[in-house]
Amino acid sequence: MNPQLQNILDRIHQSQLSDTDKAAIGKAVKEADKALEIANFKLDRTEKVKRTTAILLEETIQELELKRKAVEESNDALQKSLEELKAAQAQLIQSEKMASLGELTAGIAHEIQNPLNFVNNFSDVSNELVDEMREELDKGNTDEAKAIAYDVKQNLEKILHHGKRAGDIVKGMLQHSRTSTGQKELADINALADEYLRLAYHGLRAKDKTFNAATKTDYDYSVGLVKVIPQDIGRVILNLITNAFYAVTEKKKQQPEGYEPVVSVSTKKQKDNIEIIVKDNGTGIPQKVLDKIFQPFFTTKPTGQGTGLGLSLSYDIVKAHGGELKVETKEGKGTTFIIQLPAI
Repeated sequence: MNPQLQNILDRIHQSQLSDTDKAAIGKAVKEADKALEIANFKLDRTEKVKRTTAILLEETIQELELKRKAVEESNDALQKSLEELKAAQAQLIQSEKMASLGELTAGIAHEIQNPLNFVNNFSDVSNELVDEMREELDKGNTDEAKAIAYDVKQNLEKILHHGKRAGDIVKGMLQHSRTSTGQKELADINALADEYLRLAYHGLRAKDKTFNAATKTDYDYSVGLVKVIPQDIGRVILNLITNAFYAVTEKKKQQPEGYEPVVSVSTKKQKDNIEIIVKDNGTGIPQKVLDKIFQPFFTTKPTGQGTGLGLSLSYDIVKAHGGELKVETKEGKGTTFIIQLPAI
């Protein structure tokens, strides 16, 4: 019993109270002692729980701190990996661009040579006409001199036209090779498609003299100017055309007799969008790999002939323009890629 309560109980027994009162008070004191004992027990248990909880809490805090540091280290490692991945991705994209630029080089040289030939020929003719005009002026034949001057002027206009044509080809080449500024501008989609078709064709012809394929075009001139990033959309068109030429070349190897490789490029104005369509009658795409063709690094070409990034980048570029890149194919029959871009 609690010493204080025991002392009270002893005093009650020594008092002059009646036995009944002593018994009643004694009972009350004993109940109080029991209650106090229970209270002390609960208090002691509470203290133990508190101490245990404090220990567990401290351990939990230490564990959380270790985990926090581990997460920070993981985040740092992930951030570093992400930066390295972005750098590698940028390098791969640049490699893909330069690979396609290499394919274009011969085509560009061929395309530039044509207007330069015109410039040289008209320059030679104009030089001779100037000599004739001087002779006529010396003779006093001003009317004849004026007629010759008119011919010279026409030749100069042709020289200017073909000079600008060569300049546009060089400009297109530089746009294709440089990093995209991301700035959209109004571009003639028909001219863009036609230019890359010719460049791709002549580029492949220069690289492989045995390469040959018929090309067809059907441009909808109501398409007009479309706001795009020209070098990016040009890159998509080039990739699709190059793939089409590859497909018909492979089929020609399989069917050397009675097969005419054909690649066609067309445009079409729809209600809310415009379409650029690249179609071939080549090998087609097997259904089992059709779902994978837009995945990065997936390629059906032999090792060393493709990075597997062309269609993946093309898909991303078209998506970034708010458009869609669709494919229709039949194995052994051919493939059609459709670039859909917003008309506005």
